[in-house]
Amino acid sequence: MEPFVILLYRIIDVYFYILIINIILSWLIAFNVLNTYNRFVSMILYATQRLTNPLLNPIRRFLPNLGGLDISPIVLILLLFFIQDSLRVYLLGL
Repeated sequence: MEPFVILLYRIIDVYFYILIINIILSWLIAFNVLNTYNRFVSMILYATQRLTNPLLNPIRRFLPNLGGLDISPIVLILLLFFIQDSLRVYLLGL
């Protein structure tokens, strides 16, 4: 059971970094630092959005509209940290 828990823990780590990359790219595109006409940028943005939007969209449906501010990644990061801490404490006993 322990190797499965460690694998799940690492998958959550990788997903966290993909989420951070998506957040940073969206900020850089919003402030016109990066151009979406660049093929590499659009490919990375497309990949990160395809990986993160399935978990972000249900959170966005329940959060109130705050104008241009999207706090759904913050909620998802907190949920990921909660899951990781739960795995570490309850299943591994650390």
